[in-house]
Amino acid sequence: MLNGFSVPLTPQGMSAATPSPPWHYSSDCVAIEYWAKPAAVAALLPPGMTPDQSSGGRAFFWFLDWQFTASNDELTDPARYQYREAFVLVEAILDGKPVNYCPYIFVDNDAAIARGWIQGYPKKLGSIFQTRSFAAPSAAAAPLAKGSRFGASLAAHGERMATARIQLEEPVADPATIFHRPTIIRRYFPELTADRRNKPAVDELTLSQMDGLTIVDVWAGSAELLIPEVQGEDMHMIAPQRVGRGYRFGMAYSVTDLPILKNYLA
Repeated sequence: MLNGFSVPLTPQGMSAATPSPPWHYSSDCVAIEYWAKPAAVAALLPPGMTPDQSSGGRAFFWFLDWQFTASNDELTDPARYQYREAFVLVEAILDGKPVNYCPYIFVDNDAAIARGWIQGYPKKLGSIFQTRSFAAPSAAAAPLAKGSRFGASLAAHGERMATARIQLEEPVADPATIFHRPTIIRRYFPELTADRRNKPAVDELTLSQMDGLTIVDVWAGSAELLIPEVQGEDMHMIAPQRVGRGYRFGMAYSVTDLPILKNYLA
């Protein structure tokens, strides 16, 4: 009998790219609010999802430094399960409700790519870095305090794809005033069979359900964000027309379920 939550399946089940849920995540985050061309945002939305006219092309670019575990003490194997991530969330409307949609996302770990594709996140391999905070006082410590500066970057295929800077100004009392939309993603798996290449095996919208979501130590401040044009990539199409606030905070949640919202093949 072959075992494993994901491929590769083996008799022992130890080689699977990712362990079975529940999955638990903790992260330090940098998020940059910005506005892209509304038409470019609209062009990325899947069927049934419409632009949020009140947002005017509003989006957030996120950088995250993750620690992951499932149920077998995976957090003690950081080489395999610790990772960094960068993604864009654009604001949209689904069934009359405001949502976020994720059109681009990059990670630096194969287990994270496997979990992302299973959920519907279109993850690609990248190199992501962000300024870390440390407890011991130092010019390099970057404490969560007024005046602290943080940087973050994303590169892929040898090209710098995004660069961000923020300077903390004030704490945010209620994170729900900023981060309150559910995130929608699209599970899409194509067919390779010659006469079915235009008929995917899986094509559905899912809810990125975050159980026990906790957001702490939110600081806001001024921000900079660059998304340059890179050969072989499309993300520059939603480059900033205007940049808003930057945020630094901690976040944690668990994944135990994946609600299917729409099945395009039904």
